[in-house]
Amino acid sequence: MLRASGFLGALLWAPAAFGQLVLSAEIRPRAELRDGFRTVNTHAEKPAAFVEQRSRLNVGYGHEKLQVRLSVQDVRIWGSTNQVYKTDPNLFNVFEAYGEYALTPHLAVRAGRQVLDYDNARFLGGLDWAQQGRSHDAVKFMYADSSGFAAHAGAAFNQSFSLEPNKLADTFYGGLDNYKAMQYLWLHKDWARGKLSVLLFNDVRQRPDSSMYARQTYGVVGERLLGKTTLAGEFYYQTGDDVARRQVRAYLAAVSATVPTKFTPLTFGVDFLSGSDATDTKNRAFLPLYGTNHAFYGHMDYFYVGNNHGQGGRTAGLADFYLKTTFKLGAKTSLLAHLHHFESPATVYAPGTTDQRLESRLGEELDLVLNANVSPEFNFKLGYSHFLATSSLDALKGRDGQQHNQWAWAMLTFKPVLFKN
Repeated sequence: MLRASGFLGALLWAPAAFGQLVLSAEIRPRAELRDGFRTVNTHAEKPAAFVEQRSRLNVGYGHEKLQVRLSVQDVRIWGSTNQVYKTDPNLFNVFEAYGEYALTPHLAVRAGRQVLDYDNARFLGGLDWAQQGRSHDAVKFMYADSSGFAAHAGAAFNQSFSLEPNKLADTFYGGLDNYKAMQYLWLHKDWARGKLSVLLFNDVRQRPDSSMYARQTYGVVGERLLGKTTLAGEFYYQTGDDVARRQVRAYLAAVSATVPTKFTPLTFGVDFLSGSDATDTKNRAFLPLYGTNHAFYGHMDYFYVGNNHGQGGRTAGLADFYLKTTFKLGAKTSLLAHLHHFESPATVYAPGTTDQRLESRLGEELDLVLNANVSPEFNFKLGYSHFLATSSLDALKGRDGQQHNQWAWAMLTFKPVLFKN
């Protein structure tokens, strides 16, 4: 026993002479009460309640030019297995596993499973709200200098699972909601009172007949401080084709202004994502493919979060008019409040018709989140959201739903540093 303890201690303390080793953990249980979360509940459906937990173990190592990170996680619903069991249907996987090397003082390369999170995470985000998160198997080159300029270039090539594939470049890749290949370029510049980013992203996928199709996204994201008011704007354009061989011609435009007041800052804004109605021959629906959509289009995830809102296999788009603020309730406590008004840019038709139009209004949503940073290692959040839905939203969701839908949740986050030399 003493020999084993000594060996383990040697493993932990040996890197002290060569680099820095950090071992950390995260335990994050979240209890939820869903009564119309993500889609409108029908009158016959009952509310659902459960507890989902994320457990992560993170190891980071750094020495001179080298950085290595490994993060493994377990995501499960409480009670989803017997107390004594031999099989486990829950998710256990490697969330991050990459190596990074500084080629020069300004240029580095990173390869492996990693999070791609840029700007406000509108198009590329880590999706941290979801217990499983989002990571990519990719390689990227990163450049940064002292002038505030940064540039990242990345690429990925995916294959279906095989212990030892006989073919590589032409192996069929299907059955997964993922790209076959992707390439991107991100350029960024910081100034004293503003910042600007440009993104070019190519998403390549494979049809069931093995033919390929690609969607290109070009984006500009900017922010400027004018006096005490912060103005922000974004514009994305998508082209290419889709799985049904339709031309893609879609865009996203967003503007907001954050104004400080005596009590709390107020943010007014609108997000407009183009969409297609049931009669369009082109695909005019913008897709924020790998963004953290939970942060933008209402916390109840009615739009762009693992679900469709459209007719005839077409996404209807979204116009989101919002007011957001955060009230400070103390040194460590705050209350977030968001109010959304949603409309459909595309024409909404009564179910089963293409001539009986419905109103464009989809509904309103109120989101409240109480946030308490008790300590650097412990956080508590309590949330409540209410969605007032319309018959137009019912038509886009394909459901005869309730008008009032709600969601309540409570989350504890424990993030201790277990070891740091």
